[in-house]
Amino acid sequence: MKTIFSSIILTLFLVSTFHAQQDISKNKPNKGNTYNAQPKLIVGIVVDQMRYDYLTRFYTKYGDGGFKRMMNEGFNCKNNHFNYVPTYTGPGHASVYTGTTPKYHGIIGNNWYDKDLKKTVYCAGDDTVASIGTTDAAGKMSPRRMKTTTFGDENRLFTQMQGKTIGIALKDRGAILPAGHTANAAYWFHGANEGRWITSTYYMTEMPQWVQKFNVSNQAQSYIKEWNTLYDIATYTESGPDANVFEGGFNGKDGATFPYDLKAIKDKNGGFDIIKATPYGNSITTDFALAAIDGEALGTDEFTDVLAISYSSPDYVGHNFGVNSKEVQDTYLRLDKDLERLFNGLDAKVGKGNYTVFLTADHAAIEVPAYLQSVNIPAGYFNGRTFKDQLNAFMKTKYDAEDLIENVSNNQIFLNRTKLSEMDLDLDAVQKAIVNEIIAYEHIDKAYAGMSMSQTSFTTGIEQLIQNGYNQKRSGDVIYILDPAVISYSLTGSTHGSSFNYDTHVPLLFFGNGISQGSTYKRTNITDIAPTMSAILGISFPNASSGQPLDFVLE
Repeated sequence: MKTIFSSIILTLFLVSTFHAQQDISKNKPNKGNTYNAQPKLIVGIVVDQMRYDYLTRFYTKYGDGGFKRMMNEGFNCKNNHFNYVPTYTGPGHASVYTGTTPKYHGIIGNNWYDKDLKKTVYCAGDDTVASIGTTDAAGKMSPRRMKTTTFGDENRLFTQMQGKTIGIALKDRGAILPAGHTANAAYWFHGANEGRWITSTYYMTEMPQWVQKFNVSNQAQSYIKEWNTLYDIATYTESGPDANVFEGGFNGKDGATFPYDLKAIKDKNGGFDIIKATPYGNSITTDFALAAIDGEALGTDEFTDVLAISYSSPDYVGHNFGVNSKEVQDTYLRLDKDLERLFNGLDAKVGKGNYTVFLTADHAAIEVPAYLQSVNIPAGYFNGRTFKDQLNAFMKTKYDAEDLIENVSNNQIFLNRTKLSEMDLDLDAVQKAIVNEIIAYEHIDKAYAGMSMSQTSFTTGIEQLIQNGYNQKRSGDVIYILDPAVISYSLTGSTHGSSFNYDTHVPLLFFGNGISQGSTYKRTNITDIAPTMSAILGISFPNASSGQPLDFVLE
């Protein structure tokens, strides 16, 4: 009897405990439910022309609230690379946000030769839309040439268009391609004699009041002032001498040395466009981004918003002065201050822990080859005109025709396929003949036929990078690669575009909601960013995404 009574008591206890645990579990938040824990705002930051070593070279000069905050509070992917060529601005921004390469998203360059239209087209150009905010044609832009979705597009679809997407950059392509096809808006800066933020009828029929208010605030005019170093120039020991022969400079000023009186040289350097080529371009971008957070009420409701910011000025400065210049160092020290201002604004407007940020670059850049030569490192310059003359002479000798080459651009050769057909020439054979010819030319390191990119699967090396950047409908018939540290550019300033580490190795920092604290030397690719953001949001990956979510970055 005692045993039966004990069993009854035990049974009642277990049943009551089970129901109590069920009740408790109903009231507890589900830590595994990423939708409930998702951030209110995703902020994507792309720095135009940022090498990874800018984080480490200038580290001791940075404050605690910008780059260092991301590195110390968030996750640092130290071995992050572009996994395709060419490494240009248009393809870079598209790849970051689509999670795939030009092979699929179709943005094979900033400009490229259109084989159907028989002319060069611009990655964001669109004559079917009109400018908003200006009467200039600078507003005739849209993302229509990008063939795939971005993670912002997928977030818009997931939230039934309730989550907003806004793109902001000095460069149109830096705002438009990241924002995607369904964006509420993309804004870019029109300098010249206007100095205002503009957009196109792809997004809206009239400018929002907050943008109009910003444009009449005289903010652009406030940056037409002296550009001197933020700190004592003697402390800029991480860069070369201020006066050297490897820098370009501005029209109207003798020598590329500090200080720069922007007011005095403005009219000889494109009017308000001179702001773009100074750190103040980053500052006005930050000003506008903070205004957008307020004006669009980003991160204030239950639907996650996406703010895509591209800092374009480092690219203008790098092209002009080179990666080892005092001007580049000052640009990054000032950008660090702008990032701190942005993060403080996000803390105040959206709230700490309510937003997630990633920071990367659309490409890096090479040391000025003339400088490399001066310190005995192999480098040089490629003469595109001489190359074309040699190639045309070869085609005339071999095929007795002068119009078989239709276009040479972006290290690609486009053949006149109509002419080939008329002459009954085999496309594959002509491609191979050109490869065998140009591989002997000075500064040509490698050459490949377009047919090999379409018919062979490469899994390693430069060949894989070329294939990832090769779009069968849009790319050329022959692709060539220049020697390391050889560029087709002026003797001053830096450029980019290659498959070498100086162009592919860029930062990748994450911090905020859903992000672990730490770092890794594990190889990551630029195409991993979009699926990682999608994973945080619990949404579909962009429709052609080929990257992988970085699970070690996530909490």
